[in-house]
Amino acid sequence: MLAKIKETVAYLETRTNVKPSVGIILGTGLGGLVNEIKAIDVISYEEIPNFPVSTVEGHSGKLIFGELGGKQVIAMQGRFHYYEGYNLQEVTFPVRVMKLLGIDRLLVSNASGGFNPGFEVGEIMIMNDHINLFPGNPLIGKNLDELGPRFPDMSVPYDPEIIYLALRIANEN
Repeated sequence: MLAKIKETVAYLETRTNVKPSVGIILGTGLGGLVNEIKAIDVISYEEIPNFPVSTVEGHSGKLIFGELGGKQVIAMQGRFHYYEGYNLQEVTFPVRVMKLLGIDRLLVSNASGGFNPGFEVGEIMIMNDHINLFPGNPLIGKNLDELGPRFPDMSVPYDPEIIYLALRIANEN
């Protein structure tokens, strides 16, 4: 697995000079955020070695390197799902690639707010915890020290500083 991650990272480093510190996975909920990113390099998933290909309608399947809010970012325009037939290591493969590319923050959007009947389409919700209902876990297998600890601390799974910042910005807007 680590060899594939490093091969993918090496390929991407030949395709861009962007050194992202923030990774963004754009799901159904905020796919339009891609229009706010000053794209520098855009790479189709099909071109990237070892990368899965999204089969979900509306997920265009592009990796975008660029700038957003004064930060260099890497954004996934479309992602991969367990229900598409990918195993959890394949679903999380791009996150591991992002880690070795240098990101230290990961923002993920999705349509999970749709489970709350009190929410309107397009409303933003912020998760502060979750329960894994999948039959597996992407942490199963050999631990890759380069990617972090075997069992990350899940007592605070989402960064309180980022949650506070998101709430403050949402209230201002």
